[in-house]
Order: sequence, then structure tokens, then C-alpha cells
Amino acid sequence: MRHTEFWARMESALGPAYAPVWSREHVIAGLGGRTVVQALDAGESPKNVWRAVWETLGLPPSER
Repeated sequence: MRHTEFWARMESALGPAYAPVWSREHVIAGLGGRTVVQALDAGESPKNVWRAVWETLGLPPSER
């Protein structure tokens, strides 16, 4: 998964205004207690970050 696809999924799930805020503010245990932005900046793959987001938000299997 590329970063562009990741951010498109984030906007689809949370909306274009809230996705960036949530990504900077919400700490996810599955990302080692980091935010989405921190995990991506540390080199975590967008695919792994999306899996953690998907699980945290309780999104349907079709969005995995």
C-alpha cells in the first residue's frame, strides 16, 4: 500500500477534515503507543499502520 492510498482510506473512514487531526492526536497501542503520523515517520509501512487503524476504528472487513 502506498502512502496516497493510505491517506485516501483515512479520509474515507474519518472524513477529510478529521483524518489528519486524528492521525496526529490519537495514540494506538497496536503501533507501539504511537500516533499514525509518528509510526509513518518512523518508517512503519502504511499497510501495517492501516491494519492498526482498521482494528482501532472497528471498520468492516470490506475495508481491510
